[in-house]
Amino acid sequence: MLLALNTCGNTASVALGRVTADDLKILSLATLATRTYSAQLIPEIAELLASQSATMADVEAIVVVNGPGSFTGIRVGLSTAKGLAEAAKIPLIAVSRLALLAYASGLPHVLTAVDAGRGDYYVGEYRNGENLGEALLSGEETVATAKRPNAGVVVCDESTSGEGATACAALAICGPLYVQPPDAADAIRFALPRFRARQFENAATLEANYLRRSDAEVVLASRVTA
Repeated sequence: MLLALNTCGNTASVALGRVTADDLKILSLATLATRTYSAQLIPEIAELLASQSATMADVEAIVVVNGPGSFTGIRVGLSTAKGLAEAAKIPLIAVSRLALLAYASGLPHVLTAVDAGRGDYYVGEYRNGENLGEALLSGEETVATAKRPNAGVVVCDESTSGEGATACAALAICGPLYVQPPDAADAIRFALPRFRARQFENAATLEANYLRRSDAEVVLASRVTA
């Protein structure tokens, strides 16, 4: 059984999947409203396990989407995953939100873009599942990157509320393919090859994939160096 957490976007999700020798079955999927992650995440995990008459002892690996995205969401999801993994001695698999978007697009070569606020975008480039690089770019830099020869197709994370479409409007010139935000069940499917290959993270050194520091960290750093 695999447990997955995705708390990086406007909505969060938790999923359970069962792996057999030649198959994967998603057993259950639950979504959490924004700003409720810290209060609802652990109870939702407990409820999903109970629905399958299971406990954390039945979970063979935890898949966590570790960013980029909401700073608070990433921290809540990652700290929860690491806490559960440490307490139950369960291995961890971390996946990038941008890589997950590339997987959801089904395209062999793709440039993924997610609104990062302030006119910036989290951007990743992937070819046949290989990460060619991730970065925080301005809108102008993102468009220029997308216009490069053979740069792939821009895939924008479009939220169900329509906010993502508005935020990514500046990329319309690139002719983006819009993909609904992948959920925790998609994260399980994406991480399955790594689970089968036993490619796990070092939980002690696993960090959030912010691609930039939060405002609080920038202010703190400036005070320390002042």
